[in-house]
Parts: sequence; structure tokens; C-alpha cells
Amino acid sequence: MSEQAMRPGAKGGTEAAGLPGNESLIPQPHLRKSFSEAHLDFDKQGGLVPAVVQDHRTREVLMVGFMNPEAWEKTVRTGLVTFWSRTRQTLWTKGETSGNSLRVRRLWIDCDSDTVLAEVDPKGPTCHTGARSCFFEEIVDA
Repeated sequence: MSEQAMRPGAKGGTEAAGLPGNESLIPQPHLRKSFSEAHLDFDKQGGLVPAVVQDHRTREVLMVGFMNPEAWEKTVRTGLVTFWSRTRQTLWTKGETSGNSLRVRRLWIDCDSDTVLAEVDPKGPTCHTGARSCFFEEIVDA
């Protein structure tokens, strides 16, 4: 059954909203749904939704991949993040060949139901380069 609670911040505390001086708190809805209640909109982007993968302890963004309905279902069923490979046109579970898996801790769907956020326990480096995260190129003149 769905439940809704209003809470400030993203982690259940009273985190500041990031405004100058942190003088304001912005309420953050927190809806809890079962897999059968959660409906992702795969139609908006040709049958795929982006899946942002984040380390649940550090909050660091590790990678972004894409899920189709089968990848979403397998991720929920197995507890291991599974993607749809756009180049190989097949499902792939992160770590199935390298051993560097992503164990799901929590799954979130955004307000438009067209993006997934997976909070994970990473086992080993996430990036195929051997880096902890795929995001290591900073644009300095932005």
C-alpha cells in the first residue's frame, strides 16, 4: 500500500535546501510503492528510461545506463542492477563478467515516472576503465 509523508531534505533529516545562507527548508514528498504499484513510463524515450546509479553511502553518482521493462523487472527481482545495452541490443547485469556488481539498496522513480535512481552497494570499480565512477572528467570553464 502507498504511503505519503512530508519531510524536509532528501535523507529524512532537516537538510537545508541549498539556498544562500540555508535559511529555508523545502518540503520533500516521500512516496513508498511496491513494484506492482510503480509504473515507469517507457514510452517517452522509445522503450527505455535512464537509470542513474548512486553509491548509497557516499551519494556519489557512479554511472548512468538505460533500462527497458525487462531490465527493470530483473533489477527488482534479483537485487542486481541490470541495463539494456543499446549497442548490443541485449540485457546486461553489471558485474556479470567483471565481478564488479551493483547491489540495490533502494530504488526511486522521478516525478515524471521516466527516470530511475538506484542507490547501490558497489562491489569493485563501477567504470569499465577501472575507476570508481564513470564521472571523472570535470569541465572547468562551465
